[in-house]
Parts: sequence; C-alpha cells; structure tokens
Amino acid sequence: MNNTRGQQRGFGKLLVLGVLIVMSIWGLVVHQTAGTFMQFLTENRDLKAALARLTQEDQIGYARVVEQVTENGELYTTLAFFQTDRDQPERRVYQGEFTIRGDVAHFDSLIVKFDPQLVLDGERRSIYLWRRIYDEYTPPGEGRLIEPPDEAPARYRALLPDPTWRERLTLTPDFSQQFWAAIWDLANDTEALREYGISAVYGNTVHTRLEPGKVYRFKINGAGQIWPQVVENW
Repeated sequence: MNNTRGQQRGFGKLLVLGVLIVMSIWGLVVHQTAGTFMQFLTENRDLKAALARLTQEDQIGYARVVEQVTENGELYTTLAFFQTDRDQPERRVYQGEFTIRGDVAHFDSLIVKFDPQLVLDGERRSIYLWRRIYDEYTPPGEGRLIEPPDEAPARYRALLPDPTWRERLTLTPDFSQQFWAAIWDLANDTEALREYGISAVYGNTVHTRLEPGKVYRFKINGAGQIWPQVVENW
C-alpha cells in the first residue's frame, strides 16, 4: 500500500516536472518569435516576399450607372463600383452601389509606396486603395466609404498569408490586421511610417460626369496618376 502511494507521488512529481519543462520550452519559443510590429515592418521576410509579388497595375477599378432619377427637381445617380483581382482582371473581388446627388462623382484614393529595402527583390512597390465616393455637394470627409478602414482591402486580401499552425501554436502575433490599420491611417498622417520606408500620397482624386450606358475604367500610370477611360462593355 505504501509502495503504491509512493509510486503515485513519484509519478505526480514527474508529471508536474514534465509540464514545467514543456511550458518553459513553449515560453522560450513564444519569446523568440513574438517580435514587435516595427520589426515586422522592417525585418519580416514573409512581408518582404509579399511586397515583391506586387506587380505593376494599370487598371484599378470600374464604375457604371445603375440608374438616374429626378426627385423634386434634383438629379440623383446610382452607380455600381467594382474592383477586380490584381492578377485576374476579369474576376470581381468587390462590388458596391452608391447614390450621389447630380451626375458628377469624385473617387478618392490613397497611394502607398514601399521603399526598396522593404521588398525582397529590392524594387520599389506601391498599392492603391480606394477610400470614398462623393458628389459636388458633399465635402470629401463626408463621402461614402468604399471599404471599411482597418481591414485588408479586397484587392490585397491575399497579400499577407494567414498564420501557420506553428505560429498559432506559439502565439506568434498576427500583425496583418495591425499592418492594414496602419496603412489606412496614412490618410490622416502620410508621414507616420516614413522612417520605416513607407510613404503615402493622399488626396489623389479623380472626378467624372457619369452617363447611362457607359462603363468607366480607372487607369493608373507609373507616376500614380489616375484617370477614367470610357469602355463599351465590361
């Protein structure tokens, strides 16, 4: 009987010791992999590789008139706005409807540029984010949001990979949400991340008069200038 109790106590001690060893190793791994958000921006190889996969884009959105109606002597235009996959332009990744007063729509964007040291192949890259749509009678700050801030935009949702099972097991921070929150916030302070090699151009707005039956494709050149191009169908 005493031998049995002694064996049980011995087994219990070994079990506790084993748990402590596992927890110590796990804690060491967590400490080594945690890092900080700023380290993520400047040192994370996955982010550098993801930015290197960004290709030069020449079309970043489409718009077409859904309907135009006159109410109480005022013209209102409902438009559909689309964004397509960066690599498969025929595949839609975002669609929204917006109603504006009149027939002139303003499309507000944010261009974010990444310096070469942040990119795996050492070449500068940029991303283009649509922010708001508004009319001639609405201040830009009161325009309709195209996509919610702080979230990965539809066209770049696959840019950062989901955490691996090992990263989840070791509680490695998933900085993707913090990354996009910081990127969107550049609209409020374009210099906030400049010391880390990230700069932004805000207020890049294009406006156009919308006509029923026409499709407007938004083109962009290497200098970041955006303009609408009328196309027959899309």
